Formats: sequence, C-alpha cells, structure tokens
Amino acid sequence: MVAAITPHQGTGLSNTRYSSARRKVLDLINRLVNTGVSLDIDIPMIAVIGNQSAGKSSLIEAISGIRLPRASGTCTRVPTECRLSYSTDSWQCIIRLRFETDAQGGTLEEVRNITFGEIIYDKEEVEERIRRAQRAILNPSTAWRHFLEDDDEDVPNPELRFSLNCVSLQISGPDVADLSFVDLPGLIASVSSEGKESDIELVKNLVSSYISKESCIILLTVACETDFENQAAHHLAKKHDPEGKRTIGVLTKPDRIPAGEEGGWLRFIRNEKEPLVNGWYSVKQPNSQALAAGISWADARAAEREFFSTTAPWSGLSFEFEQHLGTARLTERLSTILSALIAKRLPEIRDELQTLMLTTDGLLAQLPKAPSDDAFGEVSDSLTSFARKFSKFLEGTPGADGLVQRIRHAHEQFKKSVHSTAPDFRPHERGQVVEAQSKGDASLDFLTFMSKEEKEAMPKDDQRAVFIEDVMERAKNAVTRELPGYYPFEVTQYYISEVVSQWRTPAYNLFDVILDILLSKTKELVAGHFAQFPRLQQQILVVVTEYISKRSEETLARIDWHLKAEKHPLTLNDHYYMDYRAKYLAHYKAQRPQHSNTSLNSALRSYSQSSYSTEHQAIGRIISGFGELNIYGIDPVDLAKVLPSDPYEAAIEIMASVRAYFQVAYKRFIDNIPIAIDQDLVLGLDDNHALERELRKGLGLNSPDGYQNCEEFLREPEDVSVRRDELRRKKERLARAKRELMEVYL
Repeated sequence: MVAAITPHQGTGLSNTRYSSARRKVLDLINRLVNTGVSLDIDIPMIAVIGNQSAGKSSLIEAISGIRLPRASGTCTRVPTECRLSYSTDSWQCIIRLRFETDAQGGTLEEVRNITFGEIIYDKEEVEERIRRAQRAILNPSTAWRHFLEDDDEDVPNPELRFSLNCVSLQISGPDVADLSFVDLPGLIASVSSEGKESDIELVKNLVSSYISKESCIILLTVACETDFENQAAHHLAKKHDPEGKRTIGVLTKPDRIPAGEEGGWLRFIRNEKEPLVNGWYSVKQPNSQALAAGISWADARAAEREFFSTTAPWSGLSFEFEQHLGTARLTERLSTILSALIAKRLPEIRDELQTLMLTTDGLLAQLPKAPSDDAFGEVSDSLTSFARKFSKFLEGTPGADGLVQRIRHAHEQFKKSVHSTAPDFRPHERGQVVEAQSKGDASLDFLTFMSKEEKEAMPKDDQRAVFIEDVMERAKNAVTRELPGYYPFEVTQYYISEVVSQWRTPAYNLFDVILDILLSKTKELVAGHFAQFPRLQQQILVVVTEYISKRSEETLARIDWHLKAEKHPLTLNDHYYMDYRAKYLAHYKAQRPQHSNTSLNSALRSYSQSSYSTEHQAIGRIISGFGELNIYGIDPVDLAKVLPSDPYEAAIEIMASVRAYFQVAYKRFIDNIPIAIDQDLVLGLDDNHALERELRKGLGLNSPDGYQNCEEFLREPEDVSVRRDELRRKKERLARAKRELMEVYL
C-alpha cells in the first residue's frame, strides 16, 4: 500500500526538510536566469520533455497546482517556465514574458522581462492569462498589451510557429513546492495539413537546445498507452544523456495500460529496463471527463493516491519502489536533485563567470576603438598625429627597414649603373694585342690615380669598345674649315652625348625603386595608424597616393631637366677636369706600345724612391733635375708626355677629354638625381606641412560637409559594430549575474 500523503506533504512546502537555504539558492538561480546569463553559462534547470499527448501538461498542472491552456494548442509552441516557491502568504501567481531573442532569432541587447498583467490571486484566472501571454510571444511585432487587454481569441496565423522566448510563471503560496522547471513543446511525429514538415525538426532543435546542456535535468514523460519504442522523446534524451545520469523518467497514464502488459511497465519502476541513475516514477492524473467536470487539485491528488494504493500491480510494489509512485514524491525528488545540482554548480558558476568576463574583456580589447562622439575632432587629431609620424618617417628612422636605409641600397645600384656607362675607349687598333692583353684600359692594372675612387669594371667583351681608329675616323670626317691638326669639338660632344643618353634608364630606375619603397612604406603607415577606421584608412590612402602621384610627376620633370642639362657639356670644375684629362692622356699614350717605350712606361707606373733598379734610379734623377729647375710635383707617369708623337694623337686627345669629362659629369649626376628625388618626392611630400594640408583638402574637412564626412569616415564596419554590441551585451549579462552572486553567501 502507498502511504497517504497530504497535500502539504505532497508539495513539501510546509515540510521542515525544505529549508530556507534551499529556497534561497533556488531564488538565486531564478534571478540569474532573469539576467539572461543562461545564454553564456550552463544554469541548473529542469526541462520537461515528451511526445505530444504524453501527459506533460497534466503533470505540470499536478506539480504547480494550476491549469494550462489546452484548447488552442499554442501551449505546445512556447516554453513555459514555472518558478514555484513556498510562502506562508496567500497563493499568488505573477506572469511575465521573457524575450531573449528578436523575431529573427537574434540575441537581444538586453533580456526583456515584462510583467504581463496584475498579480493573480485566483487560480481560475491563470489559464486565460497564460493563453494570452503565449499569443504575445508568438506575435512579437504586436504590442503585448493588445493581447493582455483585447478579447480572448486565437490568432489564426501567428507570426511565429514556435519561439525560444518563454512565458514565465512565478507561483508562491503555502501549498507550493520549492521547485523550478520549464515545460518544452512536445515532440512532433507528424504534422497536419495546416502545419509544416519543418516544424518537426524545429521543435526537436528547440528541445535539444535545452537538454544538451550538462546542468539540465531531463524530466522525460512517457505515456503508457503508447509503445515505448515509438516515443521520440526517449531517443532524444538518450542522445544527450547516454548514461542516464541526469534523466528522470516519468510514466504517465498508467490507467490506460492494456490488460496483461503491466509487468513490462513495472520493469521501468524497478529500474530494470532503460535504467536511469535517478530511476523512473509514475503519476496518475485526472482523465478528460474528470477535467471537464472541474475536479480540484486536492481531489486529483487524492484520486492519484487511491489509484496507486488500490490498483494492481502498483499496490503490490515493495516500499523501495512505492516511493517512486505519485506526483508528491516525484516533486520532492525533483526538488532534492535540483537543489543538490545548484549547490554543486554555484561555485563553478562563480569561476566560469570570472573567466568569461576576462575573456570577454580580452575580445573587446582586440576590437578597434569605438568611434568618438566628436568625429571631426577625432579625424583632425588623427590627421595631425599621422602627418607628424609621416614627416619623421621621411626624415629617417633607425632600423634596417627604415625608408632611408632601404633607399640607400638603391642609391648604390644607381651609382654602379651610371658608372658602368663609362666609355670603353681602346687606345689601340681593333685586333691588336697590347702587352699580351686583349682588352682596353679597363683590362690592365687599374689606373693608379683612380685606385682611391671607384673600382673599374672590366668589360666582358668588345660590344661597347671604341677603338682608336674609330675615334680618328670620326674626327677626320667631322673636319670642315679647321686648320690642319685641329678637329671640331662636335666629335668630343658626340661621345659625351652617347654616354649621357644612357643615364635616363638608371635615373628612372632609381626613381621607380624609391617610389615603390615610398608607396609600400606609406601604405604600411596608413594601415597601422588608421587601422581602427577602415573607411578613413581607405580614403587617406587614396588622397596620399594621389598626392604622391602629383609629386612624382614633378620629380620626373626635375630628372628630365637634369638629363637635358647634361646633354650640353659644361663644367666650372676646371682643375678637376684638367687633372683627369692629363692623367688619362698619359695613360692612353702609355698603352701605345709601338709609339712608346713599354718598359719605360711600366717603370714609370711602378716607380719607387726606395728601389735600387737602374730604371727607377734614372727616373729619380730626372725628377731631381726638375727640382733643380724649381719644378716640383712631377708625377713619374707624367714623364710619358715627352714620348714621340703618335699619328693617333688627336684621337687620344679626344678620348682623354671625353673620359675626363665623364668623371666630372658622372660624379655630378650621381649626386644631383638622388638629391632631386629626395627634395621633390621624399622630403618634398611634407615640405612646410604640405601633407597635412593636402589630407584636409582631400578629405573635405573644411568643406560645408566636413562634419558629416568625418562621421562617415569613422563609421566602422557593420560586422565589427555587431560584434562589439554582442560582447558588450554579454559583458553586461555577466556583470548582472556576478552582482546577483555577490549578494548571496556561497
């Protein structure tokens, strides 16, 4: 026999075992849910699931003591949260709408808890109010007051077929248990002609979103009138709780078990079939006739006790399994399990909150700074600081990757390229072998007077070679009315022009390299400085690029000016030119073995005062003789000038003149071009704060639309804005939850 349990004992509210501490933590969990933190943290709860017509609604009514809407079916489309708490005050019910998502399913900025109507003190009024609340949830675009105050009529075509938002019931009174749970829509096996096939999966996903959480106790309702294997709710519960650690089974409608099949269902109560850690229970609720007759909650509980105590085989169960029969014992067990889970989870929730808050702060910190309210001031200050940084960058900064450092390598390449255009004069006739060498002046020991300047590159072949007979022939062909022994300057000018005409390529190459470096580094600076404002960054890059393009055209014009100027030989550096001309003249003459003493020239080049060779001593005496005539500063190689005249003397003169002028012009050019690029293109970009002026002009800051432009520039990408709002909402939820925890002693 099942011992009689009074209504008060059934709810457990007047029972001293339900301490105020248990009630306190249960209230805390309810407040945590109100903050919306359940979106972020696994909050302990009980979820009631089952197939449609599995007796869920009757079970909820038995536990809560209220009646749920049954006629319209909307109750199966909206989660219904029941928060039950014992109170010595008179019975009351507060109904709220809790919106966590919008009509499209997006998370709201803040969870909205709306009190739906006045406090209810009469249980008979609850059913209608819940029905109205469910309509408000399913039609979020319509003001909720419309459903509260209008006629109690169903909406033929609600906006939503199902919703994650819920109706929350806060029930308290002397006959109410300390318990909280949520009634989820029943799983659908098939849909009517008015329904949608997608509803089946939609409800399944909605239920799974609750029971997949580790802190969710699954209250699984199974109707005994239906074959167990056909009940999808059990399969779903087993999927998310395969070991049955957090599932409590409830057999409903035991009075409808076909005769002779009771034994199979008793195996569940004994936990022999589909065993669960917390076992199986069975409840008996009023049938449709009793409900239509208006049976009271107390009479329903009394009828349940009588059924289990007088009906075989239930009445014959041992005391151990007798404790698994009836709504009162199920309620007591649920309250105990939920309280134990809450006690276990609260310290974990506190730690998880702290970790999540730190993580959320970190994610917020990774996002670009939110746009300022003073868009114009923000843009203006940002431009000024960028212009200052850019100016410093143009001047040069330490580090191997600095602008000046990278340009320096380009300068060296430019210098080598221009120097490689030096005329390859050969002071001998084509095919003639000179002292066992077959290349011109560059193939011999490098000129003594050039050894301290630059390394002379040895020609790889004769492709650029200009032999002495070629020079002589051009000189003769150029003669017009000149006296014998004189040749037009145009010949010298021709060879100079031939060399200078090759300088355009290295000059333009240098410009291109520096421009590429400048653009690349500029893009890096712009990207780094304006990273948080992509729209402003893009516009800044456009303005700066156009400005650099404008300066580039001016720089190229300056380079062209220098190239044009070099086409006309001119120098005031007479001493430098004449000195090199004399030395090249002596050098070329020394390379004419048939018209010069080769051994003498060799001795002249290798002369040393400390040498005791006969030739060197003779050279020393000659130099001393010049000294006796008060002629000093004689270079031994200058003595080659007194050698006999050469039929190619005029050609040698031209070659020496051109080669000497190359030294003058080359050195001038390799300075002038880098200086022009530096002044016009590099440093010229910010000459007298030109860059900032150009930026302000290009961005239209001083135009009538300046303020509006700035607001548009600072408008951040939508995905960043959405992400920031999500994280801020999450941070606010976590902060509210933390405040609730701080008010309770854990």
